[in-house]
Amino acid sequence: MLELVNSKRKMANEVHVIVVGNEKGGTGKTTSSMHIVMGLLKLGFSVGSIDIDSRQQSLSNFFTNREYTEGEEHYGLEMPEHYFIPRALGKETVEDIERDEHDRFMRKLRHLEETKDFVLIDTPGSNTYLARLAHSYSDTIITPINDSFIDFDLLAKLDRSGNVLRPSLYSEMVWNQRMVRAQRDGESRATDWLVLCNRLSHLDAKNKRRIFGALEKLSDRIGFRVVSGFTERVIYREMYQKGLTVLDILDHDLGVRPTLSHIAARAEVWDLLKSLRLDNVNERIKNFESRAQESKESANSQDKDEENSYKNNDELQAAI
Repeated sequence: MLELVNSKRKMANEVHVIVVGNEKGGTGKTTSSMHIVMGLLKLGFSVGSIDIDSRQQSLSNFFTNREYTEGEEHYGLEMPEHYFIPRALGKETVEDIERDEHDRFMRKLRHLEETKDFVLIDTPGSNTYLARLAHSYSDTIITPINDSFIDFDLLAKLDRSGNVLRPSLYSEMVWNQRMVRAQRDGESRATDWLVLCNRLSHLDAKNKRRIFGALEKLSDRIGFRVVSGFTERVIYREMYQKGLTVLDILDHDLGVRPTLSHIAARAEVWDLLKSLRLDNVNERIKNFESRAQESKESANSQDKDEENSYKNNDELQAAI
């Protein structure tokens, strides 16, 4: 098999590579990917994205839908520089397949590393060569799971009492690729691993507290950080066919009236980006929130001035 340590990383700028991955479907991987990309673009960063999920291609389909919507409606929608890299076909040996996938992946990654602030890679829900390769080049790994013990199995095997027996195959893969990266790029470039725990409901059930408790215990053993993810909201998915996100509804005139649910969803996106613990991201979010607060205060002041104007006009008409 082709060694993953061959291509030593050489970066022209301080690009940050985010890999969104796990080996289970239905955990919000694509939802997380598209909102991370759009959140970073909204903050003014240059972003590239790579989809290596040959079967689903969900992230690529989202951006295709977005391009079509922009062409039809001219909203001024932000777009990343996006690439889809399918698995190799028609090769005679495993080594030939892996070499072809390696070369195509590295060409796109090198290009984006030289031109972008961030690169996000959306991976398939299976252990493929491309998935392992992507993990080995990650600065941050984000693994979305739902708050259930079914998804907990993605990270570790438990006994009937809920005690951890051993790491899962995916956790072992992440560990191995972190070691590959350390060997290739040096210990100074450690990979940060976030487990994004999405909430299937708003209820603070006993089972959810048990899951978070188990995750916290496991995090020290395996080496990840637990962060709160997205609450189950229809608005995260309802505009997928148009290539739009909750952030677009709040930033563009799309003919959709924003609700408190949209505002709460945007706050969850900002909280996810804050969990990256990157100073440049946190600073821009702080500035964005400050401008939003100033706009809100200005709008409230205008409403109050108009109200006073109407009141004074009514009083003048009554006096006449």
